[in-house]
Amino acid sequence: MPYEIETDDLKTKEDFIAFLDFFYKDYLKNKDKWENNTLELFLEAMIAYTEDIQGMYDNQKSGVDSNEASWRVFADIMCGAAIYE
Repeated sequence: MPYEIETDDLKTKEDFIAFLDFFYKDYLKNKDKWENNTLELFLEAMIAYTEDIQGMYDNQKSGVDSNEASWRVFADIMCGAAIYE
């Protein structure tokens, strides 16, 4: 599932490409387990999760600032959008 993907070490475009490949394959294999498994639902959840993601980082005390774009933040948004209600 996407929420089980470790994103802490995503630093480069190549890391993000590998993440996307895994993310896509997980979708193909486990689409029925994703909360937001249509493009419409996924994009709607992506908007909401992007608005709320700083709260997750603050709760985890990760030191991540979601206002500073990074490959990790992009990946975390995608993972969250797959399951966000």
